[in-house]
Amino acid sequence: MKNETNFFENFANAATRFTGSSPAFIGAASIVILWAVTGPLFDYSETWQLFINTGTTIITFLMVFLIQKAQNKDGKAIQLKLNELIAAHERASNRMVDIEDLTEAELDQLHKFYVTLSRLAKKENDIHSSHSIDAAEEINFQKHEKIKEIINKRPKDADKGS
Repeated sequence: MKNETNFFENFANAATRFTGSSPAFIGAASIVILWAVTGPLFDYSETWQLFINTGTTIITFLMVFLIQKAQNKDGKAIQLKLNELIAAHERASNRMVDIEDLTEAELDQLHKFYVTLSRLAKKENDIHSSHSIDAAEEINFQKHEKIKEIINKRPKDADKGS
């Protein structure tokens, strides 16, 4: 099984590299030009049209899988690189490492949070100022503690007078 995986992996990598190259584009364009030039020779028959339609459909069908495989591999590699950067940076929130597993609603919530952080950063005079999830949570915790402190210091009679 391992040899089959290596064969397919090697084939997919080679095919992806080739199909994204200039010679592949030139070859494909040449085939289309040759097909168009032969139109009068075959009286633009249905068989002549079917030839290019069938060929392009088969190639497109196979390319979808190669492109998806390449995108999956690239996506995973990018995620791992980003995870390494997050893990290596002492002030980064390690909770961000596996966010690709969150639901769409959770990702939207995080997006809103970062939009808010962006607004906060624009208000700062220091361009090196940083806001993180953990810092925001700490500020939120301090705010709630301050509110509790204020509530506990209020005289009990203040509630009855209003």
